[in-house]
Amino acid sequence: MNIVVSYDISEDKRRTKIHKVLKSYGQWVQYSVFECQLNDTQYAKLRSRLNKLIKPDTDSIRFYFMCACCFGKVERIGGEQPRDENIFFAECADG
Repeated sequence: MNIVVSYDISEDKRRTKIHKVLKSYGQWVQYSVFECQLNDTQYAKLRSRLNKLIKPDTDSIRFYFMCACCFGKVERIGGEQPRDENIFFAECADG
C-alpha cells in the first residue's frame, strides 16, 4: 500500500524520533512528510511504533492512503527535496 505520512510534533526530541522511525519505512519528501510503500504488517508495525512515541494531546500524525495510480501521479512544484545530512562511512574488514 502507498501511504503519505505527515506529522506535527510539538517537541524537537520527539519529532527527531518520529523522523528516524519514518526514515526506516519510507522516503522523506518534505519537512514532516514521508512517502511510504508498505505491506499490511509493515504498516501495523510503523503505526504501533509511532503511537508509542507521540503525546496524543499535543502531537498528530496523519496517514493518507493512495492507490498505485494516484501515487504515481504525484507532482511537485518548486523547492528542493530535503536532504539527509547524515554521513555514513563503510569500513572494509581487511583494512
